[in-house]
Amino acid sequence: MFYGKKCIKAIFLILAVFLCAVVCSPVNAFADNGGDVYLGGFPAGFVLSTTKVEVVGLCEVITEDGMCCPAREAGIKSGDIIDSINNEEVNKTADINSLIGREYKKYNVTVIRNGEMLTLNVNPVKELSSGGKRIGVLVKDNINGIGTVTYIDKTNNKFATLGHPVTDSDNNMLEINGGTVYNGLIYDVKKGVRGTPGELRGAIESSIIGEAKVNCPCGVYGVLSEKFNCANLLKVSKANIDEVSIGTAYIYSTVYGKEPKMYKISIAKIDKNNKDNRNFVIKVEDKELLEKTGGIVQGMSGSPIIQNGKLIGAVTHVFINDPTRGYGIGIEKMSSSY
Repeated sequence: MFYGKKCIKAIFLILAVFLCAVVCSPVNAFADNGGDVYLGGFPAGFVLSTTKVEVVGLCEVITEDGMCCPAREAGIKSGDIIDSINNEEVNKTADINSLIGREYKKYNVTVIRNGEMLTLNVNPVKELSSGGKRIGVLVKDNINGIGTVTYIDKTNNKFATLGHPVTDSDNNMLEINGGTVYNGLIYDVKKGVRGTPGELRGAIESSIIGEAKVNCPCGVYGVLSEKFNCANLLKVSKANIDEVSIGTAYIYSTVYGKEPKMYKISIAKIDKNNKDNRNFVIKVEDKELLEKTGGIVQGMSGSPIIQNGKLIGAVTHVFINDPTRGYGIGIEKMSSSY
């Protein structure tokens, strides 16, 4: 969902894949009420470094004897995860050239394909232009997408986003080696309908929110950039789940441009101890949001939920068969994760 699977292309115009659902309250309730965090609701562009190196293509290597592709000849395919070379771990793209450049009699490349480990013998060749050894693979070690910032903790220079983890194509939580979270811009929306989730379409801007440090079941967290300006953000207090009640709330989200708006929802169910962090069931009541998006769509994950002027959680998932409904995580769980 994050936006968020490993097959998402690393380009600066990206489709969002972050789903969601939860609770809130009206704008005028935000007049400086002694809150301890700044409200998010604005889009973020994620460029996260992972510990998996995925083959996204094969290419010919030009040698003094002509062109060839050692990887193809060895049986390596697009979609393979390069796990190790001669039993030494590969965690980033630079590891491949480093290990291939060494003098070994054999080069055993272990890949993960459809959940199975395969060890293939590859014979590197010397590239004519650089003189370096090459095997003819195009790889990536990052994942990109669009989501929503939940809150900014200026006191501790931290930020929280998404409300759920970034996962790979098999829905497994990705281990990250850091990354950068940028400001985003929403330029289009695909409306959600029953059976087919909608999605926000966004672009990543150059200005930085901060550095990503943690990808966990409660979201992506990081260290806030020193240059990030909170002057135009709303300050809000956090509420524990015992303060939440069934009934009217609001989500604060951006479905076009960069400026978030408040949209009315209702909290239909509260599940304090849900093991999947689905602490709320929410239903979109706002006519404007329903007209624009059909309800909750991919890319809204992390949108703050407000009730009685306090931050109570963030949207996380949508009901596939009813885009007007979704789930949300309680802010206590998000706040305690990093």
